[in-house]
Amino acid sequence: MGSTAEWGLAVSVFVAALVEMVEALTIVLAMGMTRGWKSALAGVGAALVALSAFTAATGYALATWLPRASLQLVVGILLLIFGLQWLRKAILRSSGRKALHDEAQVYEKETQAAQAAAHDVRFGLDWFSFVVSFKGVFLEGVEVVFIVITFGLNARNMPVAILGAAAAFAVVLLLAVVVHAPLTKVPENTLKFCVGLLLATFGTFWSIEGLGSLTPSHQALEWLGSDLALLPILAGWLVLSAVLIRVLKVRPTRPAPVGSAAVPQGKA
Repeated sequence: MGSTAEWGLAVSVFVAALVEMVEALTIVLAMGMTRGWKSALAGVGAALVALSAFTAATGYALATWLPRASLQLVVGILLLIFGLQWLRKAILRSSGRKALHDEAQVYEKETQAAQAAAHDVRFGLDWFSFVVSFKGVFLEGVEVVFIVITFGLNARNMPVAILGAAAAFAVVLLLAVVVHAPLTKVPENTLKFCVGLLLATFGTFWSIEGLGSLTPSHQALEWLGSDLALLPILAGWLVLSAVLIRVLKVRPTRPAPVGSAAVPQGKA
């Protein structure tokens, strides 16, 4: 991989991890601030242990069971599907056909649920707080792990992928310590749009390279220009997204002018 792909890899993993960690942080903050930090942090710890086991098992399976070209094809298709899902939501939000994601609203919803839930104590922990924190961190973390493993293995550069995710974790943790509130100032909707573009770009790049696994030589195909081909692919997805946003844009309805309604004529 050249420097262009390395920077793209690091930025993609960092932004994707940042978005997922912000969402997980909102859930944990709601539980911790409402029902106490002991159970919420225990849920976070359990989720991190489960994610470590998931990472080891998934990474080993992908690294040992698939040849290089087949790995590129499988990972490329998965990233393309994953990225198109992010892009679809971002396009719908940008065009006004889907509500923007609001961390303040999510925090309020989770807080209300925490306040209304019964206090069920198991193993010395508030079970509701533990389970909600565990699920929030684990489900968001699985997406981060998927991106780190697929990007790192396919690009043969796990250190850069891990560094990108670690940097995102450090930034979110630092902001959480300083702010003590949901990170509503993070431009999450814009970041999700960027992540969708990057995932679709790398997914396209690697899936086409991986088509070489279907040839008699079973060798990965090579793009003209090597890693520089990522730039026109990214530009293509960006243009297509902009066109779709313009086409799907919800136009505000204009109020009818005063007095424009037809006045029924009486009988002569």
